[in-house]
Amino acid sequence: MSQKCHEVNGVPLGNIRNRNEERVMKLMPKALGEFLDYKPSYLDIQDIYALTLNNLPPRYKQSGSIIIREPVSDEEIMRELRLAINKVEMSPTSRLEG
Repeated sequence: MSQKCHEVNGVPLGNIRNRNEERVMKLMPKALGEFLDYKPSYLDIQDIYALTLNNLPPRYKQSGSIIIREPVSDEEIMRELRLAINKVEMSPTSRLEG
């Protein structure tokens, strides 16, 4: 299956990313390390990632853009990660394997 190009009127949009994606990925191991008795599954980690991003304001950037300041602090990201980890740990995604 070929990958569909994200573009509008011939302008590629695939290089525009939410800056918080990288920051959440960077801080997630630290946050998970605080939950010593919790061993998240593959799907749990994806759910934690998505839930955290959904609870943060988006910070989209295009390649070559200059970042003047980060309105979302690492502390706020850690707080949202902890909340997401707690929520997913209490209600893990259960899917049938097969």
